[in-house]
Amino acid sequence: MDAKMKTFVEPDQKTDDLAHAVIGAAIEVHRHLGPGFLESVYEEALCVELAVREISFERQKEINVTYKGHQIGRQRVDLLVGQSLIVELKTVEELAEIHKAQVISYLKATGLMLGLLINFNVPVLKNGMQRVVYSNNNSAPWRSSRLGG
Repeated sequence: MDAKMKTFVEPDQKTDDLAHAVIGAAIEVHRHLGPGFLESVYEEALCVELAVREISFERQKEINVTYKGHQIGRQRVDLLVGQSLIVELKTVEELAEIHKAQVISYLKATGLMLGLLINFNVPVLKNGMQRVVYSNNNSAPWRSSRLGG
């Protein structure tokens, strides 16, 4: 292996377990509501489900955007769960590369490693979820995987 290539770093077990808990909550929401509602409806329902499951979260959390060490703006993420997981919700025909890029940008801005991209506009929710990992310590700093096979 090339000395310049570093091993891709995965999030810690606690963050990964938190992601699994959020996935379970999202599946429960989708099971009850199905596809077809606005993103805001799913966000509200997911917040209710997270609260019922006693999972800490912040909704529409503002994050700082910096450029070369200067704060240039603020952005809102749909959910920041347990201070370690970004959750971005969508209700689109199909997830696109720009949606994944959005999550990667949020991870970079916050210094976090793991994000979930969840599209509720699908018949089976597992087919609308992606796990996005950002690790700023190698030449390929991010990767994503579909959770639905």
